[in-house]
Amino acid sequence: MAAPAKRGRNEPEPRPIIIVKKIVDGGHGGHHGGAWKVAYADFVTAMMAFFLLLWILGATTEDQRKGIADYFSPTLVEMRQKSAGSNGPFGGDSITAKDNYPHGASQTGSRSLTIPKDATGGAKEGAAAIRTRDRARFTALKKQLEERMKSDPKLARLRKNVRLVETREGLRIDLVDEADFAMFSLGTNTLLPDARRLVGEVARVIEAVPNDIIVRGHTDALPYAAGRTANNWTLSTARAEATRQSLSESGVNGDRFARIEGVASREPYVPDNLYDPRNRRMSITLAWTAGGADDLPGVPPAQGEGDHRLFEGPGPEIPPLSEH
Repeated sequence: MAAPAKRGRNEPEPRPIIIVKKIVDGGHGGHHGGAWKVAYADFVTAMMAFFLLLWILGATTEDQRKGIADYFSPTLVEMRQKSAGSNGPFGGDSITAKDNYPHGASQTGSRSLTIPKDATGGAKEGAAAIRTRDRARFTALKKQLEERMKSDPKLARLRKNVRLVETREGLRIDLVDEADFAMFSLGTNTLLPDARRLVGEVARVIEAVPNDIIVRGHTDALPYAAGRTANNWTLSTARAEATRQSLSESGVNGDRFARIEGVASREPYVPDNLYDPRNRRMSITLAWTAGGADDLPGVPPAQGEGDHRLFEGPGPEIPPLSEH
């Protein structure tokens, strides 16, 4: 074996040789990447939504939960317009089809209809129910007014001056003058004692129902003397206001009055004789509740509706009116 060569005085010392051996294990595929983070984030989000749902269920009432459910319930017909050729010239139909729907029963594609819970009936059904409820109230009111007037001897003789008529506006209570009875002093808006007592009795009956009230004053066609500034229009309006005041003093809430108006002799009770004293009257109308059948466009009046009497005391027969 040869001896190592001698290095000179100025030569640097040789560096040792380092050998690095890398061994790759074939059983592992290296780093897994970030897919687990996405899955973990989805899991955490789902758990957060779950616990949020539990909190809502525990913190709300049954009515509140029903309102939340109704808010997220779709209420419209959902049409998948671009399936089964519905975006073509015939809209998914054919020339020989019996109907004009975007999808026929034998075609592919779909048409879905989602109806929320408790969505029963429709506009007509709801309107009919409102009208039926009003009629039941008016029938009970008629019986109550009749019984109260019969039980009071002073009012019993005035039964012939009270008429209850169902009109398109509602239940109209007519307090009618006669030859032997007047609501007001001649040519004034001062209620006479018997008339004030009668209006008070009507007020106690209508106070129990929630319907709006329309007060309308009527006069006969007798004109005022020449040179007077007053006329039948101002007189009928003043009498309507006096009747409203009497109703309010008897307990009727002022917010219920929808209209106070005077129509002079334009809506006579006895059309054949405009000077008949029965044309002088006060009409107190209980209006139909909003949303009834006549409030819907295209809905005809109920069977038998129109003006007909619900209560009539003894007295001469008067022909029924048209709509007033």
